[in-house]
Parts: sequence; C-alpha cells; structure tokens
Amino acid sequence: MRTALFLTAGLLLLASMLVLARLFVAHYPAAVTWAGAGFLALWLLICAVNMWVGVARAGYSVGEELPILLLNFAVPAAVGLLLAWKLR
Repeated sequence: MRTALFLTAGLLLLASMLVLARLFVAHYPAAVTWAGAGFLALWLLICAVNMWVGVARAGYSVGEELPILLLNFAVPAAVGLLLAWKLR
C-alpha cells in the first residue's frame, strides 16, 4: 500500500511541477526542462529518504528496500521524462 501511495505522490508532484512550468514557459522557454530536472532531483531525494526510513526505522535490509526504491523512483521519473520530451 505504501508503494502505491508513493507512486501516486510522485505523479502528483510531477503534475504540479509541470503545471508551474507551463505557467512560466511564455517568458522562460526552458521552464519545462528545469521543472523536469528539478522533479528528478527532488524525487530521488524523497525516495532515498523513504529507503533510509525503511532501513533505519522499519528494520528492512538495503537489499529488500533497493527494489522498492527503484520502482518508486523509476515509474514517475519515466513518466516525467516522457512528458518533458513531449511538451518541449
């Protein structure tokens, strides 16, 4: 359940960053590119903190948490890269 919530949160964060980028694209043409890069960096940080919480607090091993980190990061990141490429 937590993975589904993180995937939803990632997609919502992506959508909000792209909406903000579209607001600024008239005066700043590279806004979509910056929003995409900012999303990737921020989402990687959020996923890394989630992994740390799983290892340090919940008692999972790094080997158990690493596939979840990759899934949580890869799905919204792939959607973000695809949308940034299409919106360019």
